[in-house]
Amino acid sequence: MTVYDPSIHSLSGDESSVGEYRGKALLMVNVASKCGLTPQYEGLERLQKTYGERGFTVLGFPCNQFAGQEPGGPEEIASFCSANYGVTFPMFEKVDVNGEDRHPIYDQLSAFPDADGEAGDVQWNFEKFLISPDGTIVHRFRPMVDPEAPEVIDAIEAALPD
Repeated sequence: MTVYDPSIHSLSGDESSVGEYRGKALLMVNVASKCGLTPQYEGLERLQKTYGERGFTVLGFPCNQFAGQEPGGPEEIASFCSANYGVTFPMFEKVDVNGEDRHPIYDQLSAFPDADGEAGDVQWNFEKFLISPDGTIVHRFRPMVDPEAPEVIDAIEAALPD
């Protein structure tokens, strides 16, 4: 199984999958609207605008598991992201990223280690996973790593399709 295989709904409720983005470099991020890290949406959207035409996309996965920081429903989340951050990248339904109800996509993502060799549960909102165009998980960036940090930019540029 790859991150492409599990089904998931888009934020608007349509049946979807990460497989729709096969062939692109993907930055998969668990997001929240009421978090101290929420301003990372700005950097994520800039990445989308900078690299979107080069075979890259950010994919957002709202999650309410960290201090209840994503309490809204799909319409509220979409409205917040659009009005406050101009988000244009795809967003999926709210999911659990940890625990017994963890979405199967995050079963795979959480098994991948970060730069310190640590795998396991997502630590907080805005943890980032970079996926190569062939579906391989290639990097894990913890929540405090800014989306536009040099190591993230370098990794994205290395992962872009030829």
